Amino acid sequence: MSKRIVLRFSILLIVALASFSAFAQNSQRVYQSHKVNGNQLVLVTNDGSYEIQFYNQNIVETAFIPNGEAGKGESYAVVLQPEQTSVTLLEKGNELQFLSKGMSVSISKSPFDISYSYKGKHLISEKEGYVNTDSTENIDFTLDKDEVLFGGGARALGMNRRGNRLQLYNRADYGYGTHSKLMNYTMPLVISSKMYAVHFDNAPIGYLDLDSENTNTLRYESSSGRKVYQVIASDTWEGFTYEFTNLTGRQPMLPRWSFGNFSSRFGYHSERECRETIDEFLKDSIPVDAIILDLFWFGKEMKGEMGNLAFERDSFPTPEKMIADFDAKGVKTILITEPFILTTSQRWDEAVKEEVLGTDSIGNPYTYDFYFGNTGLVDVFKPKAIDWFWNIYKGLANKGVAGWWGDLGEPEVHPSALQHANGSADEVHNIYGHYWAKLVYEGYQKDFPNQRPFILMRAGAVGSQRYGMVPWTGDVSRSWDGLKPQTEISLQMGLQGIAYMHSDLGGFAGDNLDDELYTRWLQYGVFQPIFRPHAQEAVASEPVFREAKTKALAKKSIQLRYKLMPYNYTLAFKNNQTGLPLMRPLFFEEQNNKELLSVSDTYMWGDAFLVSTITDAGLKEKDVYMPNNSVWFDFVSEKKFEGGKSYTITTEEDHIPVFVRGGSFIPMIKGMQNTNAYSLKNMTLHYYHDKSVSTSNGQLYNDDGETAGAFEKGQYELLSFSSAFSKSKLKIAVNTEIGSNYKSVKKKINWVIHNIEKQPKKVVLGRKSTDFTWDKESKILHFKGEVKLEGNQSITIKLAK
Repeated sequence: MSKRIVLRFSILLIVALASFSAFAQNSQRVYQSHKVNGNQLVLVTNDGSYEIQFYNQNIVETAFIPNGEAGKGESYAVVLQPEQTSVTLLEKGNELQFLSKGMSVSISKSPFDISYSYKGKHLISEKEGYVNTDSTENIDFTLDKDEVLFGGGARALGMNRRGNRLQLYNRADYGYGTHSKLMNYTMPLVISSKMYAVHFDNAPIGYLDLDSENTNTLRYESSSGRKVYQVIASDTWEGFTYEFTNLTGRQPMLPRWSFGNFSSRFGYHSERECRETIDEFLKDSIPVDAIILDLFWFGKEMKGEMGNLAFERDSFPTPEKMIADFDAKGVKTILITEPFILTTSQRWDEAVKEEVLGTDSIGNPYTYDFYFGNTGLVDVFKPKAIDWFWNIYKGLANKGVAGWWGDLGEPEVHPSALQHANGSADEVHNIYGHYWAKLVYEGYQKDFPNQRPFILMRAGAVGSQRYGMVPWTGDVSRSWDGLKPQTEISLQMGLQGIAYMHSDLGGFAGDNLDDELYTRWLQYGVFQPIFRPHAQEAVASEPVFREAKTKALAKKSIQLRYKLMPYNYTLAFKNNQTGLPLMRPLFFEEQNNKELLSVSDTYMWGDAFLVSTITDAGLKEKDVYMPNNSVWFDFVSEKKFEGGKSYTITTEEDHIPVFVRGGSFIPMIKGMQNTNAYSLKNMTLHYYHDKSVSTSNGQLYNDDGETAGAFEKGQYELLSFSSAFSKSKLKIAVNTEIGSNYKSVKKKINWVIHNIEKQPKKVVLGRKSTDFTWDKESKILHFKGEVKLEGNQSITIKLAK
């Protein structure tokens, strides 16, 4: 062992022993003093100090800083700056109470204890505070015995994750089905059915124990790092997601084309194969907006060539022309990239020379074997490596590449001995993908500031949504068991701020040819954030290569996806502004209905749609619960259902059960080959009328679909819809808000008013009566209108009694 290694080991040992002695046992922690600095309370104890900081009335942070440590360190997750919140400190004998208008923190001086409440409702309390063991730093909290717990990142465990001890170590689970305890995207975050969360703001690997020993205990275990956590609470789930994304950042708007259909597989081996595939989509008039090239774009073989990061000219002789030709057809090109530079790759010598790789303990590139070969790993935390990696992306973007697939970013294999610029592999493993996305996102801000990036990645951390990350659920089994947990994973991630979690439609792993499975997965895909069929190539993932009936059913789903794009794009805008997920659990609708806390196969797609997946072969009927305080209409048959009940729904081959809330406005457009043809000049606006709905509201957001920060730059229009029903009059208003830098166009609207039981007496647009048609069988009213550039329109429908 070299002197340098011995010295490094000795220093680490001294630091570890000092840290251990600093806070060995909290049961002996003794309060000494306190003071208030603005909206921060500092508590001094015998073994360290606490800094309790209000970010606002809904968010409070507690940091423990052991004696001998300089401060609480930097957060990778939090972007919110503490607001000037009105706070009060009350002291009565042994008790301190640090209060905002919402959150309050109670401190017992002896025995030392901290607990949290929101608007007078107890949330959670520390047990022992931070305690050092032989190998970990732990903190325990006391839970209510009936709390349901969500969080921990992406897992397949059922909606209630209480009872599990969850490893915090991003790791792929190839071919998983109904159960997966550890997946690509873990987060040190627990969310309670009491509408609060505890976020342990620390990067290193560890465990999140959600009462696995049935002692009403929440435990966070970390190998090292910050001793900081935030408690976030709200009165509503919508309020909770707003505050959590206020703390950790919100998703920027994606380019509009990313809400279309992707052509994707593992993988396209040549330029010719790519061109022939896109030609098939065009020939069959199946909409497609992008093609994704897997690892064969930079090498002919699966192994030995990762890290080339340049087109293999033998297989792709004219990539620049291919990209340009696709773009002329409205099809974007997306390339896979990985952070592994193999020692056999064309860039190995360059990567070593430029010092962009993770190192061993004495500063040499750390190399190791994994599936694809002997490799080094790009150090995405190192400024020199960030510049090097980004310049590769920049060069390809200048050739027309429109988006990026970042694969294996857990990282897939990450030896503990590997050193990064800011710590060991185990200290930064769980934030590697987060910083990789940051690298790409900030590169676009610098060199392509007006372009929205598309960043598809498998692993990230708390707050990765602010870097535009679009994660997916990993290498799921191509089976019914693989399909079953997909809604659960997406709903859980949406609660945790990651609203674009989606699945490889049809399933990825295995050569299972099951047309019914493929059809049902794509039908679900219409109502998930990203529509991207993807699989191992032995069985085609693209609908154009499936047999005729399956192709036709897939085409129908894809066409519906495009028709709904105005609605879906508006959901994206709401998420961008408020953090509200696109997919929402049913308990958002009934916050006091405990039975809904475990439901994931039926969910809300925005405010208007109730979606229920089919995840069993040959299923003929399914029980679907309709949330209360609303009426619901079958999206296909128009049949009406009263809320607050379960109904047995007969399934149909060409769609899954989907229902629309009474009072909803659904903007739709005609089909298109891709989003190059997207336009609201001739749109259809559906309104679902019911006598029980006295008033309702809706929105439609629009911009050019590509400019970064369009809303903030005033390059947008926002149409607001409202309805008011009284006696026999239904009044509808359309109000237009046009950004200061946006050029709007006149819009012809085909109005479709559902559930009009008798032929109306009159339809008045503004002050003039207009022609209309009414269908007795479907109970649907049709008429035409126009939204002029100056904005507002009123409609009055005089109904028959």
